[in-house]
Amino acid sequence: MLAIANRTSLGAVGVDAAERFHADAATLSLFAVVQLAVYGGMQIPIGVLLDRYGARPIITAGMFLMALGQLTMALSPSIGIAILARVLLGAGDAAVFPAVLRLVATWFPSQRGPVMVQLTGVIGQAGQLIALVPLAALLHSTSWSIAFGSFAGLGVLFGILVFALIRNHPPESPADVTVDTETGVVRIVTSSVDTEVGIRAAWRHPGTRLAFWSHFTTPFAGTAFVLLWGMPFLTAGEGLSAARAAGLISVYVVAGMILGPVIGDLSRRMPNQRSLALVLPATAIQCIAWLAVIFYPGSAPDWLLYVLAVALAFGGPASMIAFDHARTHNPAHRLSTATGLTNAGGFVAALLAVFLIGVTLDLQGAGTPDTYSLDAFRLAFFMQVPLWALGVTFILIERRKTRIRMGF
Repeated sequence: MLAIANRTSLGAVGVDAAERFHADAATLSLFAVVQLAVYGGMQIPIGVLLDRYGARPIITAGMFLMALGQLTMALSPSIGIAILARVLLGAGDAAVFPAVLRLVATWFPSQRGPVMVQLTGVIGQAGQLIALVPLAALLHSTSWSIAFGSFAGLGVLFGILVFALIRNHPPESPADVTVDTETGVVRIVTSSVDTEVGIRAAWRHPGTRLAFWSHFTTPFAGTAFVLLWGMPFLTAGEGLSAARAAGLISVYVVAGMILGPVIGDLSRRMPNQRSLALVLPATAIQCIAWLAVIFYPGSAPDWLLYVLAVALAFGGPASMIAFDHARTHNPAHRLSTATGLTNAGGFVAALLAVFLIGVTLDLQGAGTPDTYSLDAFRLAFFMQVPLWALGVTFILIERRKTRIRMGF
């Protein structure tokens, strides 16, 4: 929850950030792009470290890095220092979710994995509500430094709690034991620093690549919307008040929390049809909803914006299926490495989406809060369509290769 609250904290106050740093759309995008780039780039190193040291020290370090990032943001006098703050935040955020997924894999039986992963995502999504309402209210009632400094304090508190309470594996298991999914060989987990055992072996399996492209394709639209561009689009583009826009984004968050357990249970019940029955339909729903909003004549009515919010909510739970693919097709000695590769996919796509939206706004002369317009936002958000097309193409390719590898 705290990691996602930190990740989305800037999106809830995007207009305030633009005014504080006198930033145009491309510069504002740079905050999110840098954060996502660091997050994505850290996934493989984090996976290797998790396979070597376990979840407890990695989450603890992540919490303290996020706290340092938010403290730097609270005190930043310039864009350069603020970007450094987002680097620290992205690095800390990168450590948390893969480590939590490893805890799920080591503490719970495999048949409960899909539902536990979805529940983890559902609980985490509540962090968006923390960023959306309390942070914005605190910022507007106090100051920028107090609001972001409060998040830094939470990071320190939870870093201490994580170190005190979390353990890498159950007490009856002295070490992580892995059974190779293809040979049946049992071995003690030590390290995946050897790239042949870890990174190369994980990526060589088409199931890992299927996981990567599934995570690339499903969540980026919702991430770009909540992380940065949703509030400016709804307020400056569609003309909603800040309260109505926050309510609409809250619908997105709540819908994702409701859909998560449902999609997790379906994923458990149809392990061989996850892509066709869940991932691709979730992608199509998001694309169709966005196109309906983009091509609607004039401002979109409230009901259509709520449809968009619910449609985008499919992306988060559907993206969790990617981790089911990674867990199914990789033994434990490279599980976190494969998870890191998978997690990088969604944030590479989100990085591209956030950047393309910002650049498209700037190229239309609509790069600042004073010049935002609905037509400019429409073209900017249309730039998501090529990313969906790319992702769907590779999902179909890697799904076929995975089924051949499994003998189907």
